[in-house]
Amino acid sequence: MRTKRITNGPERTIIENMLDRNREALIATARGLSETEARRRLVASLTTPISVIKHAAAAERIWFQRFWAELDESECDGYSKRDEGTFAVADHESLADVIAEFERASARSREITARFDLDDTKVFPREGEVSMRWTLLAMIEEFARHAGHGDILREQLDHPTPAKPTS
Repeated sequence: MRTKRITNGPERTIIENMLDRNREALIATARGLSETEARRRLVASLTTPISVIKHAAAAERIWFQRFWAELDESECDGYSKRDEGTFAVADHESLADVIAEFERASARSREITARFDLDDTKVFPREGEVSMRWTLLAMIEEFARHAGHGDILREQLDHPTPAKPTS
């Protein structure tokens, strides 16, 4: 399903629409890949199509479930200490599993976000005082950046650069 682009209206509607569209764009970079392709390392880091989505699910949990809702780790769906800045995906996790995890975390983030006004603030240890507006915009930035990474990885998978002839 493709979320319709909203370009005019209340600020919150536009921000939440942009975030949902970036969530969808990130998932689209990996849809249809085989398990092997989703895990294929094409760059020096652990950044793979599946790991970027796993990382995004962790960002959803960290910011919305742990920070804004103040849920204990045990109350967070899928939370583990691995969430803290990693792109690691367990061998048993399929691409479909990771996409579903991200979609569940995103749905829960929407529920949590609805409890707060855009101007509500809390203190985040690494950032200082942050508003819900800032958090939503930070997630837009995060997911747009990673969707761009995913686009490049997908291009490399779909259209590998031919080897240059040797002379």
